[in-house]
Amino acid sequence: MSIEKARKHLARYGLDSKILEFDTSSATVELAAEAVGTQPQRIAKTLSFLVDGDPVLIVVAGDGRIDNKKFKAQFHTKAKMIPADQVLDLVGYDVGGVCPFGVNEGVPVWLDESLKRFETVYPAAGNAASAVELTLPELEEAGGALGWVDISKIPQE
Repeated sequence: MSIEKARKHLARYGLDSKILEFDTSSATVELAAEAVGTQPQRIAKTLSFLVDGDPVLIVVAGDGRIDNKKFKAQFHTKAKMIPADQVLDLVGYDVGGVCPFGVNEGVPVWLDESLKRFETVYPAAGNAASAVELTLPELEEAGGALGWVDISKIPQE
């Protein structure tokens, strides 16, 4: 069901034909990279946080880690992930398939600067066996992003 919700949302932007569906799980960065056939850092993971009790989504590069100081400076609170058993109700997608497309009304979406290293990235498309390759402008528009934030750190190679 969730992939259909994402597909319907992406169709409004002419992007539904870009959805990739897999026979294996793509629920983690590593599994998604293997399924897609790309580097893990190009997987655009959608992380769900509670900010003042409300859900907030931030799309981060696969190798990005939340920098607690940067998060607090941006959102004026400590980074607190939404408990897994509440993600579906608060965001509209289940863990492993959380994406910025067609989320519950009022859930803000932000894009992290870590994504800007790539021409295209692969966010999930609504379930734990899907992805969609998008340019950053496509992701920004179709994801309804409010803008860009710098809340991650990238491990040194």
